Amino acid sequence: MTDLIRKGALFLMSQKCYDNYFLEHDFLDIPCFKALLSKGLGLAIIAGSVLVKVPQVLKILNNKSGEGINIVGVMLDLLAITFHMSYSFMNGYPFSAWGDSTFLAFQTVAIAVLVLYFSGRKVQSVIFLLAYAVFLYVLNSGLTPMKALITIQSCNIPILLVGKLSQAFTNYKAGSTGQLSAATCFMMFAGSVARIFTSIQETGDQMMIITFCFSTFANGVIVAQLLYYWNKPSGAQDAKAKAKKPKSKKVD
Repeated sequence: MTDLIRKGALFLMSQKCYDNYFLEHDFLDIPCFKALLSKGLGLAIIAGSVLVKVPQVLKILNNKSGEGINIVGVMLDLLAITFHMSYSFMNGYPFSAWGDSTFLAFQTVAIAVLVLYFSGRKVQSVIFLLAYAVFLYVLNSGLTPMKALITIQSCNIPILLVGKLSQAFTNYKAGSTGQLSAATCFMMFAGSVARIFTSIQETGDQMMIITFCFSTFANGVIVAQLLYYWNKPSGAQDAKAKAKKPKSKKVD
């Protein structure tokens, strides 16, 4: 039993921190506390990422519509997530520092496929799915040189900003957030904030840290719009309401 506890503890902390906590009972070691907090946050983010975009997927399926969801923004978001995942994986960073990208990528693919499918582009949705599978293999199989991955990762900031802000512009033009899921957007914002801290602690990679800072800003814009448009109907709902409204009769 003791050996099992030790193995579990060493999964979350280094041998040095294990000795400090369990042998020397030094619970005020700040570096060890920060490392443990970072590891715990990273694992919590990964656990949350398994379902973070599921509310969005279910909302599209239930409404059989991707109204208000900018497909270009979704594609760019997927591109940024995939580049980050491949860059981190090929660099050998701890899974707790980037594992959420794996689940986010698959869920974002599902959103893109559903938006294409329900907009009447069924063939394109299948082609996109197959093309993404090939793209993923090329990035993570060693076929792509590390120098290329570094260059790609450096492009993540403009990709993220264009992707998220194009969605923000779509929301602004529509005067609502359409089929965007509030739960998904809030969790994405919280996750990007936490990732700034975990990236500092677990990788020290300046490029990743700056990327998550910009990601937090972009997700914050979407969250602010959700709050602003909270009680406002979507374009389709507004049109239906106007159609149902009886016309006033002219009185002579």
